[in-house]
Amino acid sequence: MDNRIVEFIRGLRAAGVRVSLAESVDALHAIESLGITNKEVFRSSLRATLIKEHDDFAAFEELFPLYFGSGGPPLQNAMEDLTPEDQEMMQMALSALSGRMQQLLDWLSSGEGPSKEELEEMARRAGVEWANNQQEARWVTRRMLQQMGFAHLEEQMQELYEKLQEMGMSQEAIEKLMGVVEANREALAEQVAQQVGQQIAEQRAQRADDLHGSDLMNKPLQSLTEEDANQLRKEVQRLVTQMRSRAALRRKRGNKGKFDSKGTIRSNLRNGGVPIELKFKKKKLKPSLVLICDVSTSMRAVAEFMLRLTYELQDQVARARSFAFNSDMLEISVTLSGSRAADAVTKVLYDIPPGYYATDLGNSLNTFSKKFMDAVDGRTTVV
Repeated sequence: MDNRIVEFIRGLRAAGVRVSLAESVDALHAIESLGITNKEVFRSSLRATLIKEHDDFAAFEELFPLYFGSGGPPLQNAMEDLTPEDQEMMQMALSALSGRMQQLLDWLSSGEGPSKEELEEMARRAGVEWANNQQEARWVTRRMLQQMGFAHLEEQMQELYEKLQEMGMSQEAIEKLMGVVEANREALAEQVAQQVGQQIAEQRAQRADDLHGSDLMNKPLQSLTEEDANQLRKEVQRLVTQMRSRAALRRKRGNKGKFDSKGTIRSNLRNGGVPIELKFKKKKLKPSLVLICDVSTSMRAVAEFMLRLTYELQDQVARARSFAFNSDMLEISVTLSGSRAADAVTKVLYDIPPGYYATDLGNSLNTFSKKFMDAVDGRTTVV
């Protein structure tokens, strides 16, 4: 179980959830203390120790059943309540079917279903190694069900129904048999979806550096789906969180500053010159940023994400001023500092409307030079 939990943590990290080594150890200790017999307690323990941000709950809820699920509901044996004569009729009826449909209906009637190895092989043929998200997982699942013959299952079940009637099986036995087969059909479809989801999650965990397994790095922003856009927003937030963590770590490491020999001597005169109390010089670094964002029509698909990054950078650096332009330059510092990220970005895009062939970089820079040059000095970095 420890190995499975470690794999789950890798999956969370691949999905963009920040899990530290200490939190991983806490999770293992919690499970060691509470056990795994109660699934809800097990789930709550992992969530409490591994998840810090509200936005990460969705990734946890998506991945938990893939790593710790039962593989989907079990199939039932539709043959066990049949008389020996009815079972023989069923076997004869199945033998009259074509190979693929015979195999599928045998799985659904016996309750055995395909093995894990058979499911993995079908998933490979369906292209699971190229799938990276839920939309593509559904596509792979459909391909696997087509391989099994699900597209013709309704028709074959009707033929089987009529064949059993002709062979003399009672109506009650046929109805009961078909009811179990129908339930098994839904259960098998769920098992297939579970298998695909688990394989994709494991693949994503092995490609943790690739925007948690997606193909966003190679996809034009203009062609992003809504799901892709939401994923990219999470990536921007993840990047900003890393920036904040690293900035805080630098401040923590830099608190002491350089050793101040003169200050140490003066401070310890009362101790007879013995350097009991050390003094350090704290160098105050005051970075200055000027952030300029292009929100013209051609850049509109990118503008939202860049404005979100601008918003977070301005929040991170005290001396930061933000600007955006299309036909002219507009300072947006106040807008970004006075609202939530989503609201601020919406207002900026509203205040600077798009317009084809309206971009005027020269005029925008001229306005910046005339009105906003006070934002730039020797320590300023213009982005």
